[in-house]
Amino acid sequence: MPKIISPYPYQEFKRTSVDGKRLYQNPWGDPVPSVTTILSDTQPAEKRQALANWRKRVGTEEAQRITTTAANRGTVMHNILEHWALGEYETYNPGNNIVHQQAKAMAQVVVDNIENDVDEIWGTEVNLVAKELYAGTTDLVGVYKGEATIMDFKQTNKPKKREWIDDYFLQGAAYANAHNEMYGTDISRIAIFMCSGDCQWQLFESDPEDFKDWEIKWAQRLEKFYRLS
Repeated sequence: MPKIISPYPYQEFKRTSVDGKRLYQNPWGDPVPSVTTILSDTQPAEKRQALANWRKRVGTEEAQRITTTAANRGTVMHNILEHWALGEYETYNPGNNIVHQQAKAMAQVVVDNIENDVDEIWGTEVNLVAKELYAGTTDLVGVYKGEATIMDFKQTNKPKKREWIDDYFLQGAAYANAHNEMYGTDISRIAIFMCSGDCQWQLFESDPEDFKDWEIKWAQRLEKFYRLS
């Protein structure tokens, strides 16, 4: 697997939560909202309604169980993949915890599908900020298939269609823009590495042409967030 090459002076920002909103402290002024907070607060009405309909259909308790299980599994999968990026993958032992075992199996699917195409890892869990606007943490940044790329790991309960994951590309565009602003890069590619609970692999990519559209859409969501704030 590629080793971490750190051509940029990445730094860690302290995260806080105010009224349920995640904020990042940073050297460039007041704390700024996270990308995920902005996307959540500007979610289209139809998407909110679809989620409410699903909760009503399966019941509040079952919806909470499914959501909590998925969140826990996703957290563990991300942690395992961070170990992989740091070259510590072989040391991770899931033990007898079924969620950890499932997450390890999912992480293995991701590793099997990306390790030959990730040429360089510049950093993992990299904090990024667009001055006075927003901040966030990208799972992985580096060179993928020969191009500088923002990469994110996603778990899902079942495979998704591309048209369902606009927010993932918006998130990637936000991170790319912040990285470009902070470090003078020209990242215009996004790769979403996704694995379902039953270990089905999916790859979603955005090339430089698509990226322009995601930049515009992200700017629109950002403007909406501050207009509503």
